[in-house]
Amino acid sequence: MTKFILHILSIALVSITFLGCETIIHPKLESADPVLVVDAWLTNKSDTQTVILTKTQSYFDNTTPTGVSGALVTIEDNHGNTFAFTESNEKPGYYQWVPAADEVIGQVNDSFELTINVESEIFTASSHMGRVPAIDSITFDEDTQIGTNDKIYQGEFWATDPAGKGDTYWIKAYKNGMLLNKPSEINIAYDASFSAGGETDGVTFITPIRRGINPQDTDSNDKPLSPYAVGDSVNVQIFSITLPAFNYLNEVITQTDRPGGFQELFSTPLANVSTNIVNSKANGSKVVGFFNVSAVTSFGKRFIKP
Repeated sequence: MTKFILHILSIALVSITFLGCETIIHPKLESADPVLVVDAWLTNKSDTQTVILTKTQSYFDNTTPTGVSGALVTIEDNHGNTFAFTESNEKPGYYQWVPAADEVIGQVNDSFELTINVESEIFTASSHMGRVPAIDSITFDEDTQIGTNDKIYQGEFWATDPAGKGDTYWIKAYKNGMLLNKPSEINIAYDASFSAGGETDGVTFITPIRRGINPQDTDSNDKPLSPYAVGDSVNVQIFSITLPAFNYLNEVITQTDRPGGFQELFSTPLANVSTNIVNSKANGSKVVGFFNVSAVTSFGKRFIKP
C-alpha cells in the first residue's frame, strides 16, 4: 500500500481543459530529495511483525522503492518491555520481530513507542492498542444486477461495536486469500458508522460497512462482476486503530480514490497526508508513513451454495 500512496502524494498533476481545442503538454516536474517512509502497521497476533523503511522516489519511477538498511528499530511498551526488530537478509529495509510460541506484542489498552535510529537521525512515534469486537458471522445474499437479469452474490459480515464512544477500526477482507486493497475497498469505521457524528455507538455495524467486504471487480468491458461465486472463500479481519490512524486512512481514501474524467475538476486537491512519525531534530529531515499497533479479530467462510 505504501508505494501507490507515495506515488499519488509525491506530486500533484493539474489537468487543464480547453473548450474546442486539445493541447498536449509535457510538464517539467521538479525533483525532490528522497524522504524516509515508515510502514509500521503491527498487530497483537503471534506472527512475525514487520516495520518497512524505504525512501520516496520520483512520480514516474515505477521500480520498487529501495529499502533503507542499517537502521536500529525498537518498540517499547508501557510495561518496560522492549522488542528489537532485525533487518531481513533477503529484503533490505524490512525489519522483523519474530515471536516465540504464543508471544505477542502487548495487549488491549497497552501503549507503545516506536524508535528508529537511521542515518544519524532518530524518529519516534506512539500508538495505543484499542479494543476490537468479535465477528459473529458472514452471510451471502442473492441480488439482481441493476439493468440486467444477472444474479450476483454479495457477502456481509456481522459484528457489534462495543458500548462506549470513540472506537475506530480498519476492516480488511480477503477473497480466496487475496487482500481487497483497491483505494475504493479501504473500509474503516468510527464506532459502527463512518464518523463521530454517526451516533451509532454500541450497535451492529451499518450496512455499507458490513458490505464493504465485497470486491469491486469488472470484466474487460467494465461490466461489474458478481463479488462472490459458489466455492469462493472470504476472510474478514477487524483491526483496532487509533483516531490519528483513522484520520490518516480517511486522507488516503480522499487522495487515492479519484473519480477521474470531468469529475476530477471538482475533487479535493492532492495534498500530503498526515503522519504520526516525528524527527527528534526540530529541523531534521522529513518523514512520512504511519505507526499503529492493532488488536485483531477474524472470521472466515466459504460460499457453498446460493
